Amino acid sequence: MEAERVIEAGRRALAGSRGALDVMAEAWQAQALARAVGSRLALYGPVELRSEARALGEIGAGCSALDHPTVLSGGARAAQLSGIADVRRSLAGLALLLSEAGIALVGVACDTGEDGLYWQCIEAMDAADESLERVHGMLRRLAERERDGPYGGIRGPAASAAGP
Repeated sequence: MEAERVIEAGRRALAGSRGALDVMAEAWQAQALARAVGSRLALYGPVELRSEARALGEIGAGCSALDHPTVLSGGARAAQLSGIADVRRSLAGLALLLSEAGIALVGVACDTGEDGLYWQCIEAMDAADESLERVHGMLRRLAERERDGPYGGIRGPAASAAGP
């Protein structure tokens, strides 16, 4: 499935989450999707995004919350990712998903009286925030590339390196 569709499915699932465990599962689904998008862009994306994308692909790796039964029962939504047709739109959608997940996690953390769940929320919020920073960095780089044109920062008439 194309990235924008997978991201939209994640946003709908997060919006439909009922209860703390559902929100946690969807937040970790969002993080798994962010890692998948990052890994894909690190391999096949625009060259200027690859370093930031590689870092995005590594955020939150190995988090035990991905072993949550709700995540495992439906499988990782990120596994459905087949491609990224529009990098900018996909990154913008991913930023929105990560922001919404962060907001939902704040609600869960504030409402829980259970220490374990609270700290899982904090860990998930940190991962979502770090991922969001990487996504925003990639969006800035894309904007710079468009502003600078196809040849980077080269502007104005060409001049001889040896002088006039």
